[in-house]
Amino acid sequence: MKLFPEMAPVQLEFNKIKDLLAGYCQAEYAREKASQLRIHTRKDFVETELRQSHEYRQLIANSIYFPNDHVLNLSRELKLLSIPGAVLSGDEFLQLRKLAESIEKIFRWFDAERRLVYSGLLKIIDGTYYEKVIIELIDDVLDEYGQVKDSASEALRNIRMNLYRKRNELRKAFEKIISKLNKAGYLADIEESFMSGRRVVAIFAEQKRTVKGILHGESDSRKTVFIEPEETIELNNQVHELENEEKKEVYRILRELTGKLSLYSSLLFTYYNIVGEYDFIRAKAKLATEIRGEYPVIHDKATVHLVEAYHPLLYLYNQRQKANDTCFCNPW
Repeated sequence: MKLFPEMAPVQLEFNKIKDLLAGYCQAEYAREKASQLRIHTRKDFVETELRQSHEYRQLIANSIYFPNDHVLNLSRELKLLSIPGAVLSGDEFLQLRKLAESIEKIFRWFDAERRLVYSGLLKIIDGTYYEKVIIELIDDVLDEYGQVKDSASEALRNIRMNLYRKRNELRKAFEKIISKLNKAGYLADIEESFMSGRRVVAIFAEQKRTVKGILHGESDSRKTVFIEPEETIELNNQVHELENEEKKEVYRILRELTGKLSLYSSLLFTYYNIVGEYDFIRAKAKLATEIRGEYPVIHDKATVHLVEAYHPLLYLYNQRQKANDTCFCNPW
């Protein structure tokens, strides 16, 4: 499309308007869309965009809640989901769950009446649907903190039960050792610690030959040494082995969940675009409110009729000047 004059966007400082708009965007998707904004001439496209901004502005003006709270930057997670063999973490799955939850709320928001009143906003979700299986798959495996549940697999349940028992055995054994060494006066102030994932006792360096076990290290001052007592070596080995088994099983479960959700990667990407579109529309509505923009009538011919119009940048500048002029300082 050719503009006349060609320098019109520069002279009208269109880029500065786009920068203002980007400032109201919360997610990278909307900010990118704001930066790529260009002048359009297709009447149907312009009318749809204007109607959507107007409808959202009405929501803001009337304090009507619209459920696009969770505006997330998920481009990395969605790319990973579409790569064969990739494995998402628990936190990344929770982000995808928030996305699906946001879409569910948006679909619920559009009841029969709102579908008629906010037909422009409704267009954003035309041609797609809400898939409840996405949240169900995640909830079957993860808790609210993104940790894999014991119930995610029978193997994981058994591993964690055994791990719980062995840690208890290790704790009781250590309590006896600590009590014995404490009575002997061998323990340092910190008493016990963990080194390389192994439970160790902290004793005074001069007593290190009196406690049988494996020396794991010493303090910076060299006054304290850390020893894994001989009595707990086998228990520590068993706990360490079970912890490795737990990690492997958790990884296997997350890999399996990633594979199941990858079937919905294109749908989740659509959800991501939808949330981004609503973020962009909200940004336009907020900017329109700031500059007191009006909902114009569009004609399919070369005509312009402006009534008491002003350049938005000049309006904002004048508003700031008025605010500065009315400020006063306390002379005291």
